Amino acid sequence: MELSNLSSHADTIRNLAMKYREEVLFHRRYFHQFPELSFEEKGTAEYIAHFLEKHHIPFREGFAGYGLVASLAGKREKGRVIALRTDMDALPVKENTGLPFASRHTGRMHACGHDMHMASLMGTLLILKDIRDIWEGRVLFVFQPGEEKLPGGALSMITEGALSEPVPELILAQHVLPEMATGHVGFRPGKYMASSDELYLTVRGKGGHAAMLKETVNPLMIAARLLVILDQKIRQETPGNTPTVLSFGKITGAGATNVVPDEVKLDGTFRTLDESWREKAHRLIRETARSVASQMGGSCETTIVKGYPALENHREMTRRAMKHAAAYLGKEHVEELDIRMTAEDFAYYARQFPAVFYRLGTGDGNPPAGGLHSPEFTPREEALVTGCGTMAWLAYCFLHDATSR
Repeated sequence: MELSNLSSHADTIRNLAMKYREEVLFHRRYFHQFPELSFEEKGTAEYIAHFLEKHHIPFREGFAGYGLVASLAGKREKGRVIALRTDMDALPVKENTGLPFASRHTGRMHACGHDMHMASLMGTLLILKDIRDIWEGRVLFVFQPGEEKLPGGALSMITEGALSEPVPELILAQHVLPEMATGHVGFRPGKYMASSDELYLTVRGKGGHAAMLKETVNPLMIAARLLVILDQKIRQETPGNTPTVLSFGKITGAGATNVVPDEVKLDGTFRTLDESWREKAHRLIRETARSVASQMGGSCETTIVKGYPALENHREMTRRAMKHAAAYLGKEHVEELDIRMTAEDFAYYARQFPAVFYRLGTGDGNPPAGGLHSPEFTPREEALVTGCGTMAWLAYCFLHDATSR
């Protein structure tokens, strides 16, 4: 395509993003007022289904509980099939923003921006529908439940065939980032986010009177030593500079000042970007826990709940997405991201299809007062125009890439 036509189509998408600003804003505020927890998104799914029906967009529903997949064809179906994904669920957080459209569901809040993601994707759909006479192929719009809760809705969407007919050649998703300025987007080719596993250790000893040391085996002391040795072992065995986190956030022992409990529970997380090291580390944690407890006269039962795998973006597609985004927003508005030790179930899609997971700035460029998962999380709504327009532009560019090869 000639540069003049490309520029003209970018202008068209920018204008449409502004045209649908108020509608997209309305959808976001609706979702924000009526958040639903993971795998409970019944009302959210009904709202999205009504939107799709209103705009005569065919869709399938019932995946992973309340997931939907809408399908939009261009002027000809021949061409690339790509998928655009949003998550739908909220968090068990009590909102403290003071917004006039704050959550009406006490103890539930869209504190991770999934309301922004859904509304933005709806805007993207409207834009692509309006310009369907200038692109060929098919776009799948994936509305996925349960991103915040294991085993994650993405895996169920895949296993239940949500993306099996047709099969996408590429899948994209965006996620808000309050640390990044509104109007900016960010990408990272290759490894980007960590795997995430839950650790549950039960240390058992022999309880009794705290003053009768010879008659007890204190599981608190075993746990204390175990925490230190596990930290040392993981640090020593981590290969090279592989990003790794071993962290414990909860310890429970039902004793007292003069009572040694029979057992102590330790809850924590293990995260890394290397899948082979992940498996080795699991074995190391189990063996170390068993050995340390045994040496001190007790025992330790270790349960590791495997969470999401590490998220790895397709390198070539992500670099192309960065170039496309720069053409739409300006090079100065496109950032290259550092790795993050947080996790995302979009990683399952990235294992099945070439994938690009990128960030949408929703802040003012300064450290946010309320970050992701915070009761004060308040993304700037101006980002919705950037969000729906950028995703529509990326979809258009990747569809055109397929027809111009």
